[in-house]
Amino acid sequence: MNTPPTPTPTVPPNGIARWQTPGVLEALQTRRVVVLEGARQCGKTTLAKSLPPSPGVIYRTLDDVALQAAARADPHGFVAHGAGLMVIDEIQRAPELLQAIKKEVDENPVPGRFLLTGSARIQSSPGVNESLAGRVAHQRLRPFAAGELAGVPPTFLARALREDWAGLASAFQSAPGAVNSSVSGKDAVLLQALRGGYPEVQSMNDKAVRRWHQDYVTALLARDLQDIAHIRRKDSMRKLLEVLSAWSGKLMDVSAIGGQLAVSRPTLETYINALQTLFLVERVRPWAKTDYDRVSKQDKLFMTDTGLAASVLRWQFDKVRLDADLSGKLVEGFVYTQLAAQLEAQDEPCHLSHYRDREQREIDFVIEAPDGMTVGIEVKAGSAVGLESFKHLLWFRERMLQKKAPFVGLVLYTGEQVLRFGEQLWAVPLHALWGE
Repeated sequence: MNTPPTPTPTVPPNGIARWQTPGVLEALQTRRVVVLEGARQCGKTTLAKSLPPSPGVIYRTLDDVALQAAARADPHGFVAHGAGLMVIDEIQRAPELLQAIKKEVDENPVPGRFLLTGSARIQSSPGVNESLAGRVAHQRLRPFAAGELAGVPPTFLARALREDWAGLASAFQSAPGAVNSSVSGKDAVLLQALRGGYPEVQSMNDKAVRRWHQDYVTALLARDLQDIAHIRRKDSMRKLLEVLSAWSGKLMDVSAIGGQLAVSRPTLETYINALQTLFLVERVRPWAKTDYDRVSKQDKLFMTDTGLAASVLRWQFDKVRLDADLSGKLVEGFVYTQLAAQLEAQDEPCHLSHYRDREQREIDFVIEAPDGMTVGIEVKAGSAVGLESFKHLLWFRERMLQKKAPFVGLVLYTGEQVLRFGEQLWAVPLHALWGE
């Protein structure tokens, strides 16, 4: 079997290259089926269409009602094609195709047969019994990261592991095209966090951004949720989305969340699972490599786009800027979205978790790299930082990790200078997340 050479990705029509493109191209060279998943309107179709042209490529979208009907009526006939690539957009609209795809790639097992995009986790869709195990590679696409908007590679983790912050000690760098270039520091971060990463909102004014997010939620409630769950009470789902937006960054507590809604616990869990399936909400697992019995075992909940969450909550810049609690929540959520995008673009998988115990010691994010090094990250929305900011990182290093285990502790803050606070302890400007 001859494997075709790896093509060079083309730049999409909007001129913004995606960090996941190399991973998709690499997967197409080795796997029969590649699934590109992510929230609706995050850029999956644009990425798929920006891949280098190849002979015989076929593109079909199941948002087309006629094509969807044909797929449901004759799944095997719909997916039958030669050895080239078939792109099927919005695969969750016709999950019947998965069994037919399995048969097709088993009969002709060359790599790069199918690229499937989905705005819902296909394995969570009703009626899906086929996993394509051993045949499929999954790639996650998120709304734009600030680094993608800035046109820089995802190098934050590599720099953290090397403790290499050269070039970041200058004035705060706003992500080009992402925020008003006349502002800096905390204001720059808040403005970009309020906008979020969905491609279509990047050129809009603030009022239009909020309206787009509201229309986006309405469209999801009207159609997409119906494809994956029988949601009868759209008013309750809209209220839940508002509650979860306000809950973002907190420990998951279904009982407390349910106390704000007039729905049963089973219904509430079904609704939350539906929002997770649509990539609007996700959980960060607790760091659990310890027998210390006072460590929290609860997940941390995050909205996957801070702009959408802020619009749902009707947050505006002037209000958030003057409210320390709101700005702290917004900045932590924004850092989460940037870290998640950075880590998913790495060649080797990294594990992201959080730490909290009953003594209220907390580390916002803990990253475990493939080489065994651990990076602890605290997030500060302010521009002042001192040794006190590192107390939980120091405790974690001394008490929770094995002796001499490699560890780097970072405080990400909205100041402008890289500052060293001891061996492997650094205060780093937030723009390191999108700086070169």
